[in-house]
Parts: sequence; C-alpha cells; structure tokens
Amino acid sequence: MKCHPPTGYRPCVFLLLPPSETKAPGGTGGPLDLGSLSFPALGAARNQRCGPLVGVCTDLPIARRALAVSPSKDAEIFATAALRTSGTLPALRRYTGVLYDALDLRSLGPAARGRADARILVASALFGLLGATDMIPAYRLSAASRIPGLPGIAAFWRPELSAVLRNLDAPVVDLRSGAYAAFAPVPGAINVRVTTENAAGGRTVVSHFSKATKGLLARALVNSRAEIGDLAAVLRVARKAGLRVERSGRATIEVLT
Repeated sequence: MKCHPPTGYRPCVFLLLPPSETKAPGGTGGPLDLGSLSFPALGAARNQRCGPLVGVCTDLPIARRALAVSPSKDAEIFATAALRTSGTLPALRRYTGVLYDALDLRSLGPAARGRADARILVASALFGLLGATDMIPAYRLSAASRIPGLPGIAAFWRPELSAVLRNLDAPVVDLRSGAYAAFAPVPGAINVRVTTENAAGGRTVVSHFSKATKGLLARALVNSRAEIGDLAAVLRVARKAGLRVERSGRATIEVLT
C-alpha cells in the first residue's frame, strides 16, 4: 500500500489496529464490493471466507457453534448471513467497542480525521486487512471462530497476509491484540504493550485497560502534526498526550496504566 499522507504529516506511519467483535448496525453505503477494498491481493482469500461464512449463518445451531456465541447474538448471525447484500459503513465507523470509543473518531478535527483515514489499518478475521475508509457490512467473525471444513482463522490468513504486511511502505505501529498479531508479523514494526502497575510495582496486562489505552495512543498519533517515523517519535507524541510510556525493547514500547 502506498503512503500519501496529508500535508504536514511526514514521514508517514501506519497504525495497525485490531477489530472489535461489536459492530455498528446498518449502513448507508451500497452492498459489499470486495474488489473495492484496500489490498486487492487479498481478494480471493476474502471471497473464500465470505462464501462459507454466509452459508454457515443460514443454520443457527451450526452458526452459534462456529462463532462461539449464544442465542442472544442471533441478530448478528442474521446480519452476517446477509453480509453480501446489506448496507456498508467505513471500517472506522463500523467497528465499535472500548478501543474505538477511546479513539473517538467523531470528535477529531478535519486534519486529524484525514490522518486517521490515511494511516489507520484494521486487522480482520473476515477481510484480512482493511483501510480505514473501506466500506464493509456488519458481520460476526472473530479470530477464535471456527468455520467447519476450513482451517483456523490465523492459519488461513498467515500466508496471505505475510507478503502484504512485509510490503507496506511506511513504518508500522502494531496495536493488535495477541490473537490478531498471530495472523502474521509485521517486519520492523514498533510493537506496543500496555500494562497495569499494582501497588507492589508488578505489571500485568488487563484487557479492558489495554484496549482503551491503545485507543488513546492511536488518537494521540493521528492528532499530532509532528513527524512520526520511528519509535522515539512515538514516545514523544505519547508523552505529550499525557501517556506514561517507556521503551522496553529494541522495537517495543510499554504504556503503563
């Protein structure tokens, strides 16, 4: 993917986010067009995922087992069965949840919103990798889902995504959760770990805080007009935004909550 940053945002950097299991409903865009999505090299693989998923979601008991959900999520199964014909939204508006609430896309100014649209990428169990403005429907499929007759999600995407991630033409701040980082590594990425410090000084990863803090870091990085092209620049922007960060490895930063 080529890098065309807005004016004043050089060198450019990609922010690789995890998706969310929760999705905004509805959509004013036309039906899903796999050919219009970013990273067209993933087109065949996306089709191989969409077809079986739609088929599974026509049978509620099978779908519940495959997606590891209870009957309370049947509406999401019905939406997934219609993913090829339902309305679409840009990926950054489709995904909701703790991280995306902290990113708070709607409150960004025009310049920051432009940087978010240009720089944010989203890992996806269904689509592999998305650009922020890619138009997608509501659906249910997570890294832990198991579609009958198909390999696991990570095993399926690893060979497809490895080349795509290797060929990104800008530095990457990898904010994926472990389940989505397992899809494929990003060579040379700046990795982010969020830990919560207890009274004794011990540090642990707490999922809720990790998601929220990664959303705040992503927000800081798209809000900043500073040049962001390496780990040191990420640290500077994060600290300016009030985050407690430190370098914890050659290519890793740790954010403390």
